[in-house]
Amino acid sequence: MATTASLSTGSTRPLHQQVSGDQWVMRGALMAVGLYLFVTVALPLYSLLTKSFQDRDGAFVGLANYLAYFSSPALFGALLHSIVIGLVTTIITVTLAFIYAYAVTRSRMAGRAIFRGIALLPLLAPSLLPALSLVYLFGNQGVLKGLLFGQSIYGPIGIIIGEVFFTFPQALMILLTALGLADQRLYDAATSLRTPPRRVFLTVTLSGCRYGIISACFVVFTLAFTDFGVPKVIGGGYNVLATDVYQQVVGQFNFQMGAVVGMILLAPAVLSFVVDRMMQRRQVALVSARAVPFQAGPDARRDAFCLVVCCLVGLFILGMIGMAAYGSVITYWPYNLGITLRNYDFGAVATNGWEPYWNSLILATATAVIGTAVVFSGAYLVEKSRGFRLVRNVVQFLCLLPLAVPGLVLGLAYIFFFNSPNNPLNFLYLTMAILVINTIAHFYTVCHLTAVTALKQLDPEFEAVSASLKVPVYRTLWRVIVPICLPAIVDIGVYLFVNAMTTVSAVVFLYSADTKLAAIAILNMDDAGKTANAAAMGMTIVATSGGLRLLQALAMRGISRRSQAWRRR
Repeated sequence: MATTASLSTGSTRPLHQQVSGDQWVMRGALMAVGLYLFVTVALPLYSLLTKSFQDRDGAFVGLANYLAYFSSPALFGALLHSIVIGLVTTIITVTLAFIYAYAVTRSRMAGRAIFRGIALLPLLAPSLLPALSLVYLFGNQGVLKGLLFGQSIYGPIGIIIGEVFFTFPQALMILLTALGLADQRLYDAATSLRTPPRRVFLTVTLSGCRYGIISACFVVFTLAFTDFGVPKVIGGGYNVLATDVYQQVVGQFNFQMGAVVGMILLAPAVLSFVVDRMMQRRQVALVSARAVPFQAGPDARRDAFCLVVCCLVGLFILGMIGMAAYGSVITYWPYNLGITLRNYDFGAVATNGWEPYWNSLILATATAVIGTAVVFSGAYLVEKSRGFRLVRNVVQFLCLLPLAVPGLVLGLAYIFFFNSPNNPLNFLYLTMAILVINTIAHFYTVCHLTAVTALKQLDPEFEAVSASLKVPVYRTLWRVIVPICLPAIVDIGVYLFVNAMTTVSAVVFLYSADTKLAAIAILNMDDAGKTANAAAMGMTIVATSGGLRLLQALAMRGISRRSQAWRRR
């Protein structure tokens, strides 16, 4: 009986699952991705943190640097200015973006697809471009300077207008998603109960997208709070944290105080990230399997109001880009308004001529190719590896960490980490390689989430069937997973390319004379008073990014026909 009992008890224990060779390979690759993120994100941020507690000689001084910062009226004033800019920009941008998104998704307004495309145009331009446009529009010699009633554009007014242009598409994309999903049955029930339209809007529409609104607020505030390009060009004497950290590091070589400002810049981004994650856990599904897609009913007054708002916002966006394009072909503003292309002869105003543009193309191409491979491979390993839960969770955290780190802070952290003489990776400093590494790290999270979303749609049986047939995991990845996820992979590559072309803050501390980028050239030309040449370089970036987006749209038709044929009946 004892023997029988022992056998019976032993048979109920789970058998030890052997780890296959493919799983060991995937675990090793996952640890390699985790090590890469640890070196390129976590360690630089740790270096930034430690530098803020040191003096110029590297001795530990505790909170002395922070006390010195907050006791300085000029430095502390920059923090207050950044908060004001962030709050005002958030209120204006989210309000306009909500009305715009509502018009595109909840009305029968004509031209909704066109307005959607116009609203996303600012994504193709560096943040310096709207500031240059504002100089032409409302500067001392601007065509519309009288509309400011004697107020100067060089200060908070100009910064806020430029930040609204810069942050509008990010808020709009979030709100388009929030408003795009709705259950028609909720509105039918409200109509049958004779609920007033105002109450329906407050209790159904706003309630359904409140998490999207809050997320948009956090995103806009963080972008406006940490942006460097707009206040650098048009801020005048109105200092903000982003320009302050630049002056501390580049102008005064006060790296310790720059580290303090960098940590302060990091605080709202981290807070926004944590709150956003907490709210996502509380969010409930509003669209069930039985949901009926929302269809807007006829309402002439609503559609007319939406059309007016969209036209005004679209005119603002096109006007800003159009003014920059016009300024780039003017002979000598405002005395000679003849059309010329000499402003695009960058060799006449800088010894390196077009070299910054070609450097940006190299950076964007390398970032797109290498970044896409690293991001998608990392997402695949995190999602498809079995077991190894602790390492997977750590790698997932490292993948999400860059979302809470502003580009200016990450660039500053790279100085302290990679420029250290004790770091064996010191040879990367001031090379094109470190620009590629920094740019991939800066935009890693959005691409990772895109890849994870695509991978979560795949049935785990793909890997199970491959394992049962003893097909190597790399062959399954290349022959099955990649073709199915190809649209998402292309989106990731284009996203990295466009952002690498337009980024300023993430690389402003890391370039050398041989690796100067187009966006940095805009900054230098504007500092030298060559506004027309700066606008010309900005429009070159817009044309390149727009051309790639158009090429993507055309190419995806053929790619979808070949790799996504299984989706069609």
